[in-house]
Amino acid sequence: MSKRLILAASAVLAFATPVVGQEAPAAPTAPAAPPAAEVKSPAELAFEARGEAFQTRMAQMQAELETAVTAAGADQARGMTDVDAILARYQPEIEGFIVDFETFIDAEAAAETDEAKRAQMTGAKASLRAALSGLPAQIRSGAQAALAAQATAPAAPAAPAAAQ
Repeated sequence: MSKRLILAASAVLAFATPVVGQEAPAAPTAPAAPPAAEVKSPAELAFEARGEAFQTRMAQMQAELETAVTAAGADQARGMTDVDAILARYQPEIEGFIVDFETFIDAEAAAETDEAKRAQMTGAKASLRAALSGLPAQIRSGAQAALAAQATAPAAPAAPAAAQ
């Protein structure tokens, strides 16, 4: 497995963990052209496509979360109910991505002869699991903070009445 794949997984992770109320990081840029000697395996290409699909779904989730928080206004209970419903819909996708990543890493590590690279893969696997497993709690925390801020924000001044 190449370092590019670990970097790609890190980019997926970075993009997948925005906190509600903050702008999502820009989509990662394409990595520099690989060295001519390194050719991606079909498994690596398939996982990269899986990572891109996951990024797209996490961007959709982020947009839904932002809409829910904004629509809730000062109603924090409604906002958290909506956030929890969104998280419940996306939780299987988050877990599925974790499983797919771990399966991919396990297969790559089994084929790797370099112990240092195998250790690097194992570390990436553990890091991604920990970060993505904590994503719902991180989102809930960010949503609670955003909702609390909305609830305490002064109301926008009413438009002045038209002169008669």
